[in-house]
Amino acid sequence: MVANPARISDPERLCNAVFGKTVLVTGASYGIGEATARKLAAAGATVLIVARSTERLEDIEASINAGGGQSIAYSVDLTDEAAVAVLTKQITEDHGPLDIVVSNAGTSLRRSLHQQYDRPHDFQRTIDINYLGPIWLLLGLLPAMRENGRGHIVNISSVGVRVAPGPQWGAYQASKGAFDRWLRSVAPEVHGDGVDVTTVYFALVRTRMIEPTPVLGRLPGLSPDEAADAIAKALIDRPRTNEPPWLRPAELASVLLAGPAERAARWWHRLLFTESASSGTDRR
Repeated sequence: MVANPARISDPERLCNAVFGKTVLVTGASYGIGEATARKLAAAGATVLIVARSTERLEDIEASINAGGGQSIAYSVDLTDEAAVAVLTKQITEDHGPLDIVVSNAGTSLRRSLHQQYDRPHDFQRTIDINYLGPIWLLLGLLPAMRENGRGHIVNISSVGVRVAPGPQWGAYQASKGAFDRWLRSVAPEVHGDGVDVTTVYFALVRTRMIEPTPVLGRLPGLSPDEAADAIAKALIDRPRTNEPPWLRPAELASVLLAGPAERAARWWHRLLFTESASSGTDRR
């Protein structure tokens, strides 16, 4: 509870918040997205699950529906702007204004700078899925939600966008930070039309994304089901943020203690470099 955002594991309260509502969850084929989709369907929501992996998505859809829930799978690559435009039009036609959008899809990348000089695509792919893709999705879905006068956007983000940047994570942190900043900028606008925005800042969740960085496996973290409970709290309470209690002091300290923070980053870089010079990417 101290290391990560607060959680609520109360099926009755979650049911009161989402029963009968239409919820879209991106990155729903594994990890946080899958756990969230299953939890919301069990609470009585109609869950639209979105991801690239068609076969995996269809298996999850079938499993949810067989268990008495309601789920509809939409296979799409969120980095394809045209495909996202088609998706949002289809979803609005099929379901009308959405009640909730859980923007969870993302990709992680850790790679040293000296290995990126000939890899500009590292930056393109992190920007596409962590920043542009979620924006394209919301640009297509928000008009109907705002016209309807209600809705809730839940952004799944990282504590890394709020503290001093860490070495080897530049592409990831920059892309996640860009979407975080954009969403915080538009939140006052959409709030005036009845659409709330909540960002959940996770420290560490034990999904496929952390596997290429062994040191992360030794740090305190949440399971995907526990992460879904943190998202449940966001849906129940509708706060501006759900974040670990240490995040705001750390955010302030990263500004006031910039020198020590940079020295800590150098130490962290040496620790990571001894384990592995690079890692691959994986979506949630």
